Amino acid sequence: MPYKNCSAAVKILLQTGRTGSDTGIGHALAKYLDSLGFVVFAGVLNKDGPGAEELRRACSQRLSLLQLDITNPTQVKEAYLKVAEKVQNTGLWGVVNNAGILGFPADGELLPMSMYRQCMDVNFFGAVEVSKTFLPLLRKSRGRLVNMSSMAGGIPLPKYAAYGASKAALSLFSGVIRQELSKWGVKVALVHPSGFRTGIQGTSELWDKQEKDLLENLPAAVRSDYGDDYFPELRRYLLRMPAYCEADLSPVLNDVLHALLAPRPHSFYTPGKGAYLHHCVFYYFPVWFYDFFISKLLGTKPVPRALRTAEAKDKSL
Repeated sequence: MPYKNCSAAVKILLQTGRTGSDTGIGHALAKYLDSLGFVVFAGVLNKDGPGAEELRRACSQRLSLLQLDITNPTQVKEAYLKVAEKVQNTGLWGVVNNAGILGFPADGELLPMSMYRQCMDVNFFGAVEVSKTFLPLLRKSRGRLVNMSSMAGGIPLPKYAAYGASKAALSLFSGVIRQELSKWGVKVALVHPSGFRTGIQGTSELWDKQEKDLLENLPAAVRSDYGDDYFPELRRYLLRMPAYCEADLSPVLNDVLHALLAPRPHSFYTPGKGAYLHHCVFYYFPVWFYDFFISKLLGTKPVPRALRTAEAKDKSL
């Protein structure tokens, strides 16, 4: 899709990831925008990590790497000063808030409060901090703010209470600030992708840590009700996730490009299989039908021990 202003004059700040290896959508987007001639300021969690090294190797000299942990206000401010110094009077055209963490998918009752706080810190507060910090540069250029939310941020999905709540907060923030920034000529777009293979689920070492934290914070009665055999199934769910996700990231990359450069960008994008359909079912059908639809789609396994016991008793009567 051709755009008038797709040139090296277009300067974009984006965070390439928050997984520790700086991979996924942000990593691919940095390469994609660089290949199109953008000036990219890529914020990475680890400037010396393999993801950052790969960007140095694969991208042009237009791309600048910034050490940027978005939960660290000092690093956000330092990144702003470096970008402001480089763009000077030309301004910054776009900010793409992409960094995010998934956490350990589990029932909301089981998740420790630390997981809720961590998801909010990265997926919501970090994105808000970056947006607020860089908005003076966007207002100057009458540019674009693009926030990467999730399908789980627009519809309720089992096992994603912490992640979904943080992304829902980001989605609502985006809608409000879109209205407020329109008077400045700044356009705000929200992206709700479906499942893509991005590595956001983390590594087995991370799962070990998260599962241990979950189990250590569970009251004995809750753990007994769910049963010890319930928890290994949650990990197996993580292992099965990539099989249900798309490997081709181009639908997301194309939507972000459209949000950045189209004269009239959409306020809401739903790249990926099922993303738009799921939203339609949730918003236009009765809640009971949506719950039934999701239960059939995702299944009901595993079943807590207490429910299995109660069901067995009922059958024996």
